[in-house]
Amino acid sequence: METEELITVLLVDDHEMVRIGLAAVLDTEDGIEVVGEASSGEEGVRMAQQYKPDVVLMDLVMDGMDGIEATREVLKNCPACKVIVLTSYLDDEKMYPVIEAGAFSYLLKTSRANEVADAIRAAVRGQSVLESQVAAKMMDRFRTPAPAKALHEDLTEREMEVLRCVAQGKSNQEIADELIIGIKTVKFHVTNLLSKLGVDDRTQAAIYAHKNGLAE
Repeated sequence: METEELITVLLVDDHEMVRIGLAAVLDTEDGIEVVGEASSGEEGVRMAQQYKPDVVLMDLVMDGMDGIEATREVLKNCPACKVIVLTSYLDDEKMYPVIEAGAFSYLLKTSRANEVADAIRAAVRGQSVLESQVAAKMMDRFRTPAPAKALHEDLTEREMEVLRCVAQGKSNQEIADELIIGIKTVKFHVTNLLSKLGVDDRTQAAIYAHKNGLAE
């Protein structure tokens, strides 16, 4: 294979033995060349800028800059790079943030050498590869319905102030005096907030406010 056809790869992992093993394996693969090894997220960002690799194999948990932030910085400086996460972790607080940061594929360190090499080639072709457990977790997340939005989230800031006053038992005139607005404006806001909360009167609005901690 000609040099210009080589897929260039940067390894970012704070464990030396992992880097040595990956480099040794990948250097036996046709069409793949390891152009650098970084022992930290910060070094990985610098080397990505220097070498502009096709693919970055990124560890997640490292001292200093972790793989999530390093992924974000690598892609900011080298948007054409494809970042493949290679990690031992499957927990949501690491997996979802790094994907949101722009990681292209997500593999576990239990993956076989040929699977890593295939993922590298796939990334260059624009094809993402997700560990089966990662794909399953993502599917479960999408299947889980989003929590319903609370009714009061549709209230404006002024309507929230009026609701608080209503919950405190204040009259329209008292609300107008406190908020320094006209009484017609108060009535307008009360009508709107009753409609948005789906209640019939001020008493029900006050009950809603107290139940949701909006009365103080």
